[in-house]
Amino acid sequence: MAVLKVTFTKTKRDKLAQVLWILNWISVVTGAILFSLGIFLKVEINKRGELMAGRDIQYVPNMLIAVGLIACAINFLGGKICYDCVDSTKFLRWKLIMLPYIVCTFFFTFCVLVGALMCYGMHWELEESLDMGLTQAMRFYKDTDTPGRCFLKHTVDMLQIEFQCCGNNGYKDWFQIQWISNRYLDMSKKEVVDRLRSNVEGKYLTDGVPYSCCNINSPRPCIQQQITNNSAHFNYEHQTEELNLWMKGCRQALLESFTHIMRSIGFTVLITWLFELSVLTGVRYLQTSLENVLRQGDPNSDSCGWLLENSLMETARTNMSIIKSLGKSNQINTEYHPTNCRFFYENVSK
Repeated sequence: MAVLKVTFTKTKRDKLAQVLWILNWISVVTGAILFSLGIFLKVEINKRGELMAGRDIQYVPNMLIAVGLIACAINFLGGKICYDCVDSTKFLRWKLIMLPYIVCTFFFTFCVLVGALMCYGMHWELEESLDMGLTQAMRFYKDTDTPGRCFLKHTVDMLQIEFQCCGNNGYKDWFQIQWISNRYLDMSKKEVVDRLRSNVEGKYLTDGVPYSCCNINSPRPCIQQQITNNSAHFNYEHQTEELNLWMKGCRQALLESFTHIMRSIGFTVLITWLFELSVLTGVRYLQTSLENVLRQGDPNSDSCGWLLENSLMETARTNMSIIKSLGKSNQINTEYHPTNCRFFYENVSK
């Protein structure tokens, strides 16, 4: 029994073909949108590429770019097919192509769905990449004279100013690394030398942060040195002073920004998938109804269209039997034939 069987008059078939022609051209536009979103996401990731490490997350924008280009090609072809199918006599030139086209388009729509899910599932990989990248960038913050690292100070400072954040998880992350280069330390001061000697690894660690961590909304001048020393500053209590420095870590700030972008893109891709699926459903109805018209021999007669000619179970069994028959036909005959072996060895001995 056919699944979702619908009867079409000639007028309804013609209108369906015309509507599908328009929808396929709209789908070409949505393909271009997917391509543009992939380019946009790739650019955004590359802008923060210096702050990411470990995982390669470029596969998401790359897939969106590929899906967008394929969508343009597939729907352009679909528009041409539907335009010709307004005239049932022109359907003959596409009759053998339409079923493979529908199958390929079905798998393509599945790829669009996978792309939408990848946008939503990218969160954990992105968080891990940002955590490793920010930790590494902060470690090299002081290396302004080292080739390949001299730009990281500017990158981190601009990040903290733009996103109003400080450190990886918070401002105290700066207490655990040396972010001031030795060339700017006065080695003639006993305090500096003692601090360097007190650290096992010889690092100059302080309870200070770069100027870019300062909160511009603070009513008092920014305190970025001796942050935990209340006695070093007048009317100051670092446990309750929340306006002095940015409290949010940069990993969380960047993750929130990327998550907002990914959710917006994922929602757009999901809507595109539903739209592509509806167009594919219409093309399937058009194909089956026109094939039934050809069987009847009267182009003006009513015809039935369906999604599946048989039930889901019957269709699955039929496809499995086809696959099994193809597998059997490709099997290599490995039976032992003594006469063949004897003939082979006799020829070798000669």
